[in-house]
Amino acid sequence: MIGLSPSSYYYRPRRDPTEKAKADADLRDRIEHLHLQFPGYGYRRIQQQLLRDGQRVNAKRIRRVQRRYRLFPVIWRTFKVATTDSNHRLAVYPNRLAEVTLSDINQAWVADVTYIRILTGFLYLAAILDRYSRKAIGWAISRRIDTELCLNALQSALAMRQPPPGCIHHSDRGVQYASGAYTATLEAAGMVISMSRTGNPYDNAHMESFFKTLKYEEVHLANYETYEDVIERLPHFIEEVYNKKRLHSSLGYCPPEEYEETIQQTKTADRSLLNL
Repeated sequence: MIGLSPSSYYYRPRRDPTEKAKADADLRDRIEHLHLQFPGYGYRRIQQQLLRDGQRVNAKRIRRVQRRYRLFPVIWRTFKVATTDSNHRLAVYPNRLAEVTLSDINQAWVADVTYIRILTGFLYLAAILDRYSRKAIGWAISRRIDTELCLNALQSALAMRQPPPGCIHHSDRGVQYASGAYTATLEAAGMVISMSRTGNPYDNAHMESFFKTLKYEEVHLANYETYEDVIERLPHFIEEVYNKKRLHSSLGYCPPEEYEETIQQTKTADRSLLNL
């Protein structure tokens, strides 16, 4: 109709090499800046973060720049320190988490313990996540891996969230979580006790993912030396970085706190419509 062949119509002149090099350098700077905050980000999360910041960049271009300048996510080799002692005679509970489909926050919590190495040995972190939003809702740090550590994390989560009766609490079968003091606290709060199957880490995969992020993007990079170092820096990462900034692909590339706020806004809008 316009007298041009298809190849001529779709033809676009080659980009000026100088302009392309400058754009790649700008993108490199942005990726390096993101890796300072989130060393474990791959190209997908980088693309989503750039989009949230108002910069639309093709994933292939991000990967090309990463390969050219070797801007790859940090991967650490770690060793395993035992944090679970399931060799006890206390009562254990079936896996209730596998029986439900979650649709909201405070329907299921997951809990676990991990180690943090310092110069003189190890510290231990007990944490609780909301299974639906992945938000860290309770945590505690101690030099000892005991029931008191896990109870402190649980009590902080209960104080923050005040879950409705029937909320599932899922953990491994460790002696801390099976102890009388811990299960009595759960029952008093009206929570349903759930435990992973023996030797099956996939039953609590979300906690494993949280601890992996914690180690890769904070603990290994911070190189803690003392108990005071951990107390000073780890809370900031959990509350200000993980909960408020770090993007989760399973949440539509939103941070947990933002995701929960979106849920609350949707509920408020739905109630307003019902009252019309």
